[in-house]
Amino acid sequence: MKIIAHKVGNKVLGETLQLYPELVLDENTIELLQNYFLGSFKTEETFQFYSDSYLSNNPIFNASEGIFNDQSIFDEWSKDIAKHLFEAAENPRVQGGELFVVFFPKLDETDFDKVGIFKTEKRESFLKIHPNSEYRSLDLEQDKGISLAKIDKAALIYNNDKENGYILSVVDNNKNGDMYYWFEDFLKVKQRQDDYFHTQETLSVFKTYIKDQLPTEFEVSTVDQADFMNKSLTFFKEKEEFKFEEFTAEVLEDKAVIESFEIFKSCYEQDMQISISEDFPISAAAVKKQQSKFKSIIKLDTNFHIYIHGDRNKIEDGQDEKGKFYKLYFEEQK
Repeated sequence: MKIIAHKVGNKVLGETLQLYPELVLDENTIELLQNYFLGSFKTEETFQFYSDSYLSNNPIFNASEGIFNDQSIFDEWSKDIAKHLFEAAENPRVQGGELFVVFFPKLDETDFDKVGIFKTEKRESFLKIHPNSEYRSLDLEQDKGISLAKIDKAALIYNNDKENGYILSVVDNNKNGDMYYWFEDFLKVKQRQDDYFHTQETLSVFKTYIKDQLPTEFEVSTVDQADFMNKSLTFFKEKEEFKFEEFTAEVLEDKAVIESFEIFKSCYEQDMQISISEDFPISAAAVKKQQSKFKSIIKLDTNFHIYIHGDRNKIEDGQDEKGKFYKLYFEEQK
């Protein structure tokens, strides 16, 4: 593993860029840093470099390609990366910090060489404790440093699928008022249209349709909407493959509603400038991430919340002289 650290300030605030040679570290520190860096990525969502013209015009794509081709000039490419990061800071809210550029060689024939780009920004307070032999006590000294619990910004570039802009994992845990700085201004990446993407987007477009569009075209109750949401999530949890016709037949059922959703999905793709596949392996990781957004809750004034998890036939709604009501059927109180 090769590792170089540079100090990258915010040029808008008059801070400087300081470049340094490759670090020489002992094995314990290397292992500590490797766990710190590679432990940053908790999701299967992946990205790829892009450019408004040609990929060769993307500075970080070029630097990654250069490092993969020849590690002997790794230090020069790391400086180019640091200079580009320095120039990308055009917002005074962007915090300066240490930039680590790391080359991870592949472990075996099933692995890929990787280039890691990591930035630390936040400083955490900690105490250093020293024995004081003169007074036979302990001295406490307050200091600040980098927490190894969570990296602020990270990108891991795999030497795979170069023709389409490589495969990347990207993290920004400290946007600090500028959500575009790391993903767009510096890396210039977009999400790859893989199984994770298609699962995520299909769930997203369906949720939007059920909440916003369906009630404008059809007479559906809040309970009906909750039922559609639950059935869609169940479909994605139980199936390994997504097939559009199978999904709409099992979840939406009604021909008119299916046609309405097809039109809505087409308009959504045009507006978002994406193409969502109608046949793909379902990503369990994407389903798990989207699951929290599919909570079916009916909020009744400020008095009650009803959480709907399953059988639509066990809840009825109506109205009498006292007002609107819901009737719930159950077998056991837990």
